[in-house]
Amino acid sequence: MGWLDRVDDQVDALRHARALQEASRSAEACVVLDRVLRGTVDPYTRADALVQRLSALINLGRTAEFTRAIEEANAAVRDLAEPYLHGHLNALAALAAHHQGALDRCVTHLVKAARALGAVDDPDEHTAWGWHDLAMAYSYLSFHGHALGAIERARQLGLAAGIPEETFAAPGIRLRNAVALDHNGDSDGCLRVLRDVAGDLNRFLRAGRGGSIRPSSLAAYGYSAARRAALGDRVDAGTDADPSRLLAHGGDSARAHDMRKLGQICLAVAEGRPIEAVTRLDSVRVSTETLGAAEPARLRSIALARAGDHAGAHRADRHAFRLAAQRSDRLRDVYIDGIAARIGHEEMRREAARYEGEALTDPLTGLPNRRRLERYIAAVVAAGERVVIGVCDLDGFKAVNTRHGHHSGDLVLQRIAGVINRVMRRGDFVARYGGDEFVVVLPGAGMAEAAEVARRIEAAVATEDWESLVPGTPVGVSIGFAQVGTGDSLVSAFETADREMLLAKTRLRAS
Repeated sequence: MGWLDRVDDQVDALRHARALQEASRSAEACVVLDRVLRGTVDPYTRADALVQRLSALINLGRTAEFTRAIEEANAAVRDLAEPYLHGHLNALAALAAHHQGALDRCVTHLVKAARALGAVDDPDEHTAWGWHDLAMAYSYLSFHGHALGAIERARQLGLAAGIPEETFAAPGIRLRNAVALDHNGDSDGCLRVLRDVAGDLNRFLRAGRGGSIRPSSLAAYGYSAARRAALGDRVDAGTDADPSRLLAHGGDSARAHDMRKLGQICLAVAEGRPIEAVTRLDSVRVSTETLGAAEPARLRSIALARAGDHAGAHRADRHAFRLAAQRSDRLRDVYIDGIAARIGHEEMRREAARYEGEALTDPLTGLPNRRRLERYIAAVVAAGERVVIGVCDLDGFKAVNTRHGHHSGDLVLQRIAGVINRVMRRGDFVARYGGDEFVVVLPGAGMAEAAEVARRIEAAVATEDWESLVPGTPVGVSIGFAQVGTGDSLVSAFETADREMLLAKTRLRAS
């Protein structure tokens, strides 16, 4: 039995309001829901209508109304023993808190939403939408792994309820993941994700299912295509996958409006009009929450580089990085303030601890940090698996910091992280150990495989265009490997790999 099967009053109106929101007609949904609220005394009908109304206000970007809408919905839901309602309300409250800049409150609602939705005994299509909105909140907060897990839960529940696969394909979630990679220096990783998004759209179109894709999703597909074009990829024009056509969709979604404005700037760059793109950026106003505060600065960098103003492009890139780094700092502060300690129940504190995984990630490069690396190696060795550890140290990095400053050094570290990740084998582990030192772990490998991985890393770093990023300061990498087997000392292996890396550095200087 689904959620609305247990509601007795004005069920058809509630279903109609849902359908309007799925079609990105949230303003019309608000009219229907207000009419329901004026005409019902049923507590379940009232609660569902208020939760839906909060969703519509978020879609419309009516930020000033969020607080009151949450209070009214919370008052209606509080005493109802229905996990779905509590879960969906908290997922929406997390989205609202994020748009209001209240990150600690946002994380609290995320924890409560996941707990409540996971407790639904008979999940249905409405529960699927709850997981969808929770995935969106994760995505906006840059918890991309959690977002992908939640949207997969929504997809599975949706398929079981007869909802088409494309409804929960979530291009917007993967789009935010992609641009976050680009903001942190990994343009190749960004393109890989955007190409995957395009592959999904083309698959749906070939199957004749384009008509069932939500308008807001079409806008996200459009921006993904436009963003790829701005980075130099060829995109389909004059077809159903044409970014200009896709960007025209989105209904009354505030986020779709933002993507339309930025998408037009991307297309101006792709079509050889970079100065027009820069001029548009000077006047465009979009929410920093749609694609991150760094996105306009990153687009400015791409446009200036295409116009030949490499110094200006470099300054814009540094600004984009600072904005992205500020985001990471704010998230870290949420944990330092002890968000988990403010959640009353011990079970919820344990749930909140899941988010501490973000503290195991290096905020600059997005790679696992030293703490997570040590945990990973200890677990692999304890399981009796043979591994090879590689220490990678940058050559020329001190000169980068000296000549161009630490912000440029940060950009180099981000680029190196992306380069190393790109050439690793499936199942390999890459971490930033500290400073300009990275560590790779090759499970089940021997020294022959390690030598091939080293060759690929060195070749990829050597062919990277460092001149456009830090002119006059070439960047290279020296690598040393050591094997760790059952009973071997981890400390000794690290020391061996470090010595081999220093020998490689010495040979490079002598050559």
